[in-house]
Amino acid sequence: MALLQIAEPGLSAAPHQHRLAIGIDLGTTNSLVASVKSGVAVCLTDEHQRPTLPSVVRYGSGNDIEVGYDALKAQKTDPLNTISSAKRLLGRKLEDINLSHLPYRFGNNDRIIELQTRQGAKTPIDVSADILRTLKNRAEHSLGGELTGAVITVPAYFDDAQRQATKDAAKLAGLNVLRLLNEPTAAAIAYGLDQASEGTCVVYDLGGGTFDVSVLQLSKGLFEVKATGGNSALGGDDFDHRLFCHLLEQNQLSQLNEQDSQLLLSLSRAAKEALTTDTSTTLQATLSNGRKVSSTLTRQEFHNLTQHLVAKTIEPVKQALKDAGVSKADIKGVIMVGGATRMPHIQQAVGTFFGQTPLNNLNPDEVVALGAAMQANVLAGNKNEDEWLLLDVTPLSLGLETYGGLVEKIIPRNSTLPTARAQDFTTFKDGQTAMTIHVLQGERELVADCRSLAKFTLRGIPPMVAGAARIRVTFQVDADGLLSVSAREQSTGVQAQIEVKPSYGLDDETITRMLKDSMAKASDDMTARARAEAIVEAEGLIAAVQAALALDSDLLSATELQSIQNIIQTLTDFMQTGTADTLRQTIAQLSQATDDFAAKRMNRNIQRALMGQKVEAISWDDPSNQHTYFLTNLKLSENTMPTITILPHAELCPEGKTITHAPVGQTICDVLLNNDIEIDHACEKSCACTTCHVIVRQGFDSLEEPSEIEEDLLDQAWGLEAESRLSCQAKVGKEDLIVEIPKYTINHAREHH
Repeated sequence: MALLQIAEPGLSAAPHQHRLAIGIDLGTTNSLVASVKSGVAVCLTDEHQRPTLPSVVRYGSGNDIEVGYDALKAQKTDPLNTISSAKRLLGRKLEDINLSHLPYRFGNNDRIIELQTRQGAKTPIDVSADILRTLKNRAEHSLGGELTGAVITVPAYFDDAQRQATKDAAKLAGLNVLRLLNEPTAAAIAYGLDQASEGTCVVYDLGGGTFDVSVLQLSKGLFEVKATGGNSALGGDDFDHRLFCHLLEQNQLSQLNEQDSQLLLSLSRAAKEALTTDTSTTLQATLSNGRKVSSTLTRQEFHNLTQHLVAKTIEPVKQALKDAGVSKADIKGVIMVGGATRMPHIQQAVGTFFGQTPLNNLNPDEVVALGAAMQANVLAGNKNEDEWLLLDVTPLSLGLETYGGLVEKIIPRNSTLPTARAQDFTTFKDGQTAMTIHVLQGERELVADCRSLAKFTLRGIPPMVAGAARIRVTFQVDADGLLSVSAREQSTGVQAQIEVKPSYGLDDETITRMLKDSMAKASDDMTARARAEAIVEAEGLIAAVQAALALDSDLLSATELQSIQNIIQTLTDFMQTGTADTLRQTIAQLSQATDDFAAKRMNRNIQRALMGQKVEAISWDDPSNQHTYFLTNLKLSENTMPTITILPHAELCPEGKTITHAPVGQTICDVLLNNDIEIDHACEKSCACTTCHVIVRQGFDSLEEPSEIEEDLLDQAWGLEAESRLSCQAKVGKEDLIVEIPKYTINHAREHH
């Protein structure tokens, strides 16, 4: 009997259709696919009712490809053509990985890893695509229809190259990627929805090839990642390899062929799994030369052999807690993810560190896939009620190079995704018509200490004096953690952009070094940055003075000219050896020494104009003037006058106001009064009444430090925000400001409270 679907007149049945979406845990050792059935996330099994698929691919004769269990069996007999742990190779170059225990034949491609098989060169992307294709076919067979899309999980510490490689593999497999989801976040989704958990939790994810830790805030359906960390080259495979090395040492084995190596590695993996439940196990094998290998291993011996690997997982945990600003006492629960977390000494170490028993009531092998399936179900549009929100974060800061080899961070580390931020920059040289945008990743202050991601050039900038152009650079990171950067010149609208897709990823040592160095060398970095900024300022001033001297040096006496040239020489010498303080002192000397010269030049130009003399213009069409330089911050330009944005105030400034070209050195109060914003100042700016208090929402650090009198008055005030200043005392610096006039003055607040 056929069943008919009934719809209201004029309405199709499409709104009632359940869209098929899957979640895929693309693992180093094993992979899984899950989907939501009847409101419950379940892992989909193969024809033998096995949920896991070994992440192993064998390339046979002709076009024969085996994936999963069949390939795993062949790993011992055909290691050169059987690829496992391809996830570790995604987005990497040969120089980034340790090849010592890998049995493969690698190609000479210096851009991407190639593995030579009997079917030709295969990349880790190709291998991953074959695994994903098998999971896709399993899902379509199990669900009985075409898939809308898939959510694929990746380690939290996967960088742009590794994430892009994962998406490329999915595309080759014919999958529509709805989102790349961090593995720890997927686990938190599974646990949070299952148990309605709220509070701060830690996800400890130790898989076959990667380790990730995330600190998450769970609150009423909101999943916010506070911090992430980990090691992209540490996992259960390393425990297997340690046992493998121990087996070689015990039996005095060396120079094994690929077949014997794979055999002993398989035995080591089996022994590790056996010791999870048993107190001892025996490893026995016969090598290809007929030699017998036998070894007995106790659980305690195994723990002693691998204790250093366990310790390596605790350090990223400590750093993630520090980054999130929480202590061990704040953690409500610790979620264990990954098959490697079944090892008793892992459970014990984590429990001891946090002082609580970790959560492991969900299958650690399946929990990531289940969370991914839940996310896929929402993104496919199947869940309209009781939806939950997921907020992920950037693992490392993103920024660009400014003139002088400095790094300007645009998107700071641990920013919530997706995110977009923009910042205005300007030119450094007169007549500059193009500039290089150099995109960087890292926590250090100098370009040399950060990782280069990409470069592109913005051309067509109108030729203007240095500091006059306005170039807005926008960074956008999507929900998958992929970055795009655009630059736009504001007056002409000329624009250039790039999607950042680097050809290789970061190794674990580099990731660890970047984070540790940023903290250990913070003081040195700030000193180096201050010096670099002073050098940039000195270069600009010297260039301006020398250009002026070339035109009008006759306005100076021989003594005056010699004095200026001596200071220029001193400043030039200090640019090589001097400190930031000596540079700035000499810059001030040069500025003071040229004040009278500047006044004389202005008088001469006025006289020329009045006499009808034509001032020779610079030939901007001269190709020699069309230089390309890196950007410089607007705040570094001496010719730039800051902008003050006044947020709306019900009485004093109902629609808000933007004040351009605010005089540097003038108080905020005077600027407001001069622009018809009648802020209360009962004591007539004598710094006695506190009624002119304002909140500086942006640019607070550019203001001079408050005097003792101002500090005392602010300290006495009730319920003040940290960014509060007395407007009659706070003087405008060189940075743009955003100022809020409070609803009540301080005195009024006292009256109302």
